[in-house]
Amino acid sequence: MTAAMSELTGDYVLDVAHTRLGFVARHAMVTKVRGAFHQFEGKAHLDGTDPSRSTAQVVIKTESIDTGVEQRDQHLRTNDFLDAPHFPDITFRSTSIEPRSDTEYRVTGDLTVKDTTRPVTIDFEYTGNAVDPYGNLRVGLEGSVTISRKEFGVTWNAALEGGGVLVGDKIVLEFDISAIKQN
Repeated sequence: MTAAMSELTGDYVLDVAHTRLGFVARHAMVTKVRGAFHQFEGKAHLDGTDPSRSTAQVVIKTESIDTGVEQRDQHLRTNDFLDAPHFPDITFRSTSIEPRSDTEYRVTGDLTVKDTTRPVTIDFEYTGNAVDPYGNLRVGLEGSVTISRKEFGVTWNAALEGGGVLVGDKIVLEFDISAIKQN
């Protein structure tokens, strides 16, 4: 059984086991590399009656980056990319939430990567809610946004022999969220 939007009002935490915070980057001009972060925490306040009064924040541990290739992941943790030893967190804090329809929301906020903060706007789709077998009310959201990694100080690259570069500038951030209402 699902709850009405007004019944969703409350505080939520991300269910790390059922949430994916991922990314897609162009590699060698011909293919895409997909990855995700496995260590993060997030919380939100949802206002089902007035979604514009909702808020969200997420903290991602940069060292938890995983593309399925350990050598590449180690390189991504260096100063060439995320500089995990000096910048252990990527953060996002919402500044506004705008309902676009009954199931679509535009979330604007401040994204900080490597000590550079820039505004980003993420379009989310509300995918529903349900009470799980343990009695927890869950909500689901999916969203994505394309950012320029160079705008966040992530500029390393290598020229390819036939032209072009090894790593594309545009990065798609992907969010598949399961959040649990707190009592």
